[in-house]
Parts: sequence; C-alpha cells; structure tokens
Amino acid sequence: MSGNWFTAKPSVIVGAVAICLAITPTAAQTPLPFTDILGKASDSALGKLGQPGAFYADEAVRIALPGPLARANGILKLTDRAGLTTGITKSLNDAAGQAAGAAKPIFRAAISKMTVNDVPGLLTKSDGATSYLRQSAGTELRAKLRPLIVGALGKTGAFAQMDKLGKVSPLLGSMGIGKDTLTDSVTDQAMSGIFKYMGNEEAKLRANPLDLGKKLLGVQ
Repeated sequence: MSGNWFTAKPSVIVGAVAICLAITPTAAQTPLPFTDILGKASDSALGKLGQPGAFYADEAVRIALPGPLARANGILKLTDRAGLTTGITKSLNDAAGQAAGAAKPIFRAAISKMTVNDVPGLLTKSDGATSYLRQSAGTELRAKLRPLIVGALGKTGAFAQMDKLGKVSPLLGSMGIGKDTLTDSVTDQAMSGIFKYMGNEEAKLRANPLDLGKKLLGVQ
C-alpha cells in the first residue's frame, strides 16, 4: 500500500487491520485472533442449522437412521403401512436442529479456551481454526451436545416412534437399536454437520478480509 495511512480510505484501513488480525501469530498460551473468526463462524453455523428443517433440507448434513434400522427395509415397509415410521427421519433431523440452536454457548466456551498450539495449520487452511477446534475439543463438545440431543429427541417424538417400532417388531431390539444407540448416532451426525457448516462459514470470513474487519471492529 502506498501513500499516507492518515489519508487512506477507512475501508482500506479496516481491510488491512482485518488481514493482520487474521494472519498474525501470537505467542503460545495467548488468546487467538482466530477465536474472533471462529466465534462468528460458530454462531452463524449453529444459527443456520438451528432453523426449523435446516438439517433435513440439506442432504450434505441430513441425519440418517442408524445403520441397522436403515438396512431393515422389510421392517420399514411393514411399519410404514401402519404409519408407525412416518416422519421418524424428520424427527431425528428436527432434534439435531433444536440441539444445534441451543449449543452456541457450549461452542463459544470451547473456542474461548483456544491457544496457539498449531499456528501453521491454522494459517494454511481456509477452515484451519474449525479443524483445530474439532481436533482439540471435539470429544468435550460431543459430551456436552449429547444431553441436548437426548432432550430434543424426546420433544420431537423420536423416542416414542422407536418404542412403537420395537413393539411391532422385536427384531429391532435384537439389532441393538435402543435410545442410547439412536442418541449416539444422531449426536455424531449432528457434530459432523455442525463442523461442516462452521468450516464453510470460517472460509467465507477469511476469504473476505474487508467484511471480516468490519465485523471484528464493529464497523457497519
């Protein structure tokens, strides 16, 4: 950049500041500027996935039935005639969306703890901060998301639908499909969807340093 900083356009200065914030490493154990980027990416991703029907509408993150149940085609055909499995997949996706919408504080808390332990990785990937968060705090986040999934599965009626399926066909019980199995499956799939969206949101923010700078500095 040439010319005097004091005569530069505000938009240029904001963009330059944003670039510095986004790529300048800091000392170990110092809060990352990436936490600002990732915090906004997290809020945006969870906000989008928390909208009614969002998980189900996007095939890339749509929650599927657990493997054994999905493969039980004969059982599903029979129970579909009785109307017992109508909407069960939708219920699982609605539960994932409800949990995602309530998970913002959980993800924000984990992000606030991030420190510079892998700066090169964060700098060279468009979704580097998201990948690092998943690697360093994925297990903790999953453990905190799971209770939200449990509550949401109850509210959407997914557990009740599974109980009805079990009564109609004892074979489901022999497949090991219970509330815990269902909860683990939905939790794992929801986590994958959340991180996918977070990575996309982070990449968008880092690809537009001027817009990022405005957001970080509170400039409209």
